[in-house]
Amino acid sequence: METRPAPLGLMREDDSLDDFRIVSAVEIQAILRQLLETHTMVTLSSPGGASYTTLLWAVDTSRGVICFSAESGDPRLQQLLESDEIVAVAYLDSIKVQFDLEGAVQVRGGDTALNANFPRELYRFQRRSSFRVKPLLSHTPTAHFRHPAMPDMQLSLRILDVSLGGVALAVPKDVPSIGAGTHIRRCMLELDADTQLDVGLSIHHVTVLNESQGARLGCEIEGLHGSEERALQNYINQTQKRRNAMAVG
Repeated sequence: METRPAPLGLMREDDSLDDFRIVSAVEIQAILRQLLETHTMVTLSSPGGASYTTLLWAVDTSRGVICFSAESGDPRLQQLLESDEIVAVAYLDSIKVQFDLEGAVQVRGGDTALNANFPRELYRFQRRSSFRVKPLLSHTPTAHFRHPAMPDMQLSLRILDVSLGGVALAVPKDVPSIGAGTHIRRCMLELDADTQLDVGLSIHHVTVLNESQGARLGCEIEGLHGSEERALQNYINQTQKRRNAMAVG
């Protein structure tokens, strides 16, 4: 299971998180620069349920300011700014990055932006659910869902690899693009004859492979609980065992 951070407002009081806390301004800046340079999606959320997915636009250490891109008049952003607490979450491969967003304010000029204070501390959580397996060649696991921008289009995308926390999907070149930050409310993952999971997906990364192969979607699995989570764990374990047996053979 993924290591989960403490609830908003309790992070600084929980000594058990000391191993994950970073307070060095140099280290914080390095992580923020990585988010900036890799164009990693960042989700901003509040305890009241407001959520806004965006990109880090600039890191200005001289002014002590970080800047996110924003859309003027977006009601989700306005709802978020009404909250006294905002937390930012992003994923860098197997690392979950989280920090409080303080002094957030929308700035209008040539471009609309969301400015906030440079974080005083940041948390890095190793995602235990990041262990991934590739399906065996004898099976073709598939993800079925409606295209988020074209509800009449039913998609069946090949699953490239899967973990407890995420799944990678292959998008053919003739399928209309699906952008990072997109949320898919309902998706059926058909892993094998015994494992079908009704889940939600949040797309974090889109990698264009080449003109003939299309793109790769890196997705976080949402809404996985109880028996479904155990079924996924069993599928991952069995797939890995079969791969090991084949390698030995």
